[in-house]
Amino acid sequence: MHRMFLRSVLALLVGVALGTLAGTSKAAPLDFTNDVVPLLSKQGCNSGACHGKAIGQNGFKLSLFGFDPAFDYAALVHEGRGRRVSAAAPDDSLILLKAAGGMAHGGGLRFGTDSEPYKLLKQWIEQGAPWGEENAPRAVRLEVSPAEQNVEGKAEIPLKIIAHYSDSSTRDVTATARYDSQQPMMLEVTSSGLVRTSGQLGEGDIMIRYGDLVAVSRFTHSFGPELPNEAYASFQPKTFLDELVLAKWKKLHIAPSPACSDNEFLRRACLDVMGTLPTPQEVRDFLANTAPDKRDKLVEQILERPEYADYWAHRFAEILRVKTGDASFKDHTVKFHGWIRQSLAENKPYDQFVRQIITVTGKRADNPQMDWYRQAISNQVRVEDSAQAFLGLRVSCASCHNHPFENISQTDYWRFAAFFARVGSVTYGSVDEIKLDENGMVKHPRTDQPLKPRGIGAAYGTPEVEYVKGEDPRLKLADWMAAPDNPYFARAICNRVLGHYLDVGLIDPVDDMRATNPASNPELLDRLAKDFIEHKFNLKHLMKLVMTSRVYGLSSDPADANKLDTRNYARHYPRRLSPHVLMDAIDGATGVPTKFDDYPEIKRALLLPNEKGRSDFLDMFGRSSRDTPCECETRLAPNLSQVLYLLHAEEIQRKLVDKDGNCTKLAKSGKSSDEIVDEIFLRTFSRLPRPEEQAEAVSLLDTAMDKQPVIEDLLWTLMNSKEFLFSR
Repeated sequence: MHRMFLRSVLALLVGVALGTLAGTSKAAPLDFTNDVVPLLSKQGCNSGACHGKAIGQNGFKLSLFGFDPAFDYAALVHEGRGRRVSAAAPDDSLILLKAAGGMAHGGGLRFGTDSEPYKLLKQWIEQGAPWGEENAPRAVRLEVSPAEQNVEGKAEIPLKIIAHYSDSSTRDVTATARYDSQQPMMLEVTSSGLVRTSGQLGEGDIMIRYGDLVAVSRFTHSFGPELPNEAYASFQPKTFLDELVLAKWKKLHIAPSPACSDNEFLRRACLDVMGTLPTPQEVRDFLANTAPDKRDKLVEQILERPEYADYWAHRFAEILRVKTGDASFKDHTVKFHGWIRQSLAENKPYDQFVRQIITVTGKRADNPQMDWYRQAISNQVRVEDSAQAFLGLRVSCASCHNHPFENISQTDYWRFAAFFARVGSVTYGSVDEIKLDENGMVKHPRTDQPLKPRGIGAAYGTPEVEYVKGEDPRLKLADWMAAPDNPYFARAICNRVLGHYLDVGLIDPVDDMRATNPASNPELLDRLAKDFIEHKFNLKHLMKLVMTSRVYGLSSDPADANKLDTRNYARHYPRRLSPHVLMDAIDGATGVPTKFDDYPEIKRALLLPNEKGRSDFLDMFGRSSRDTPCECETRLAPNLSQVLYLLHAEEIQRKLVDKDGNCTKLAKSGKSSDEIVDEIFLRTFSRLPRPEEQAEAVSLLDTAMDKQPVIEDLLWTLMNSKEFLFSR
């Protein structure tokens, strides 16, 4: 064994020294990073299921998807007793023997001896397993053809992938790129890049990986035959949002549902803007209003109400993780929540709002937003929280390796962390203060070299930032975010806001804006971001733009021409009320506010400043624990426990029979049965009862010896219905 090892090492050294002496190839020397690493990625050798996982596989470890070529080169050429590559006898190299089935291999057969991958690897070994030139050009962008394709039925479409290099050269890498279908029921793709469609309707993407770059090719199968112009006649666009959505409908051969009723619009708008149901009188007034622009006027009015700031402060507090953790920080969170609410009430420009959070210094007494840093306690958490909350990017995996589904490298991650390098100390106690450390730095975890700050997105030409003595680099971070050419910042908040008001973002999830999760309507997202920047990051302007569109006012009832659509806004998508909104809706319907032991002065769940406020109801219905900045922490999926809670919980029954509640007041009001039924429907469904509903409910009331139990039962029934539990 010892002799074999020495012989292998000698053979390798001889091969390296004499170049192609062991073979006959006179081709130009191959480059390990440009030629070999993409091949390993294509064959899955460096995937998380094989040698790319954290502990490697059977003693052989590669970096995940080849993010560290130097590490991989050492593993192949210098480790394994020199047997993985043998310049003296290339066909005896373990990397070829195992992959081609010449030796037992846990990963199975990867390619044959007459295949192009085998020939390329053998050629590289014959050349002496060269590393390549240190200043060799590197791939910086992938060009995919077709980038987007309309298909009908079953079809076969070949992909072509061109890699663009740092020296402006290009290379056809179709054969060596890796392909994965993100919707395998709709699309299949071969290892050579041939896409086969199944005939399934909708949109699907093929992810392409070459080296550490990723891209997508999108395929669209329309939902039916092309529709006549008459199908769109009732939809008259008001805004560019309407125009761009309409263009997408025509492309997909779908048509919109009609406009929703006035009472549906009122209830929807009030819940979306304020998290609050309209009062019975507000419903009556709106239904009686005959002005043609009353919906637009309603949007303007509710955006100026204090409940707007209440509701959106709650939403931003979840994203910004306003969280007590230790009860001793209760006061901190109350003031941070108040700062958020005040910022929204005064319609502070969004770029300034974010800037004041990430660049805060000094004492907390003067800067309540400093509390953000109590959760974002390390540079790593600051990177991940700020990227997800403000840029719509989930970058946590890039702390250890290149992002597997985005053009974000490990170096990008830690250069972004360098913006926070001079946040020297965040102290709490007698003095709550952030101080800067002029000597603070961030080092690359692999090379241990100090890094200069740079915004995420080197692929977009983001420049480095030089440290300047006496200057806080976070100021440059805020400048980069608000720059008109920033690829993420404005798009992220536009996507988040649109996702709230239309129930699904152009990119879904709303905080996962990676290259391999493209927007359903990229032209619309670009236009929204441009308009948002032109209007100086005005959140209310953005919300008004969305809510006054024809799209927002569509009915949620599906039509034959859109019943399969779930992403393109041809109808409004019903949404379950979130835990705090639902609790307040029940409190409003019953007239009995919930009491919170931790905050006895608070009468509405939406006003709770943090994750505290003991409540079985909020826990049962999935409130966020605020452990991450992800909106997904609020769990809206229904479960049996919630159903049983609404049906039988003592808390619900107590509200129904409360002596000061609405049921008791209605029973003693002297109102007619018709008026009582109207009142209950207005408080819950924000509409008057239909004739058959009215007749049945009035009959029960008129024949009852005691009206109050019937009133309680009617309200209980409506509160357990889908129409109450959902925003339509």
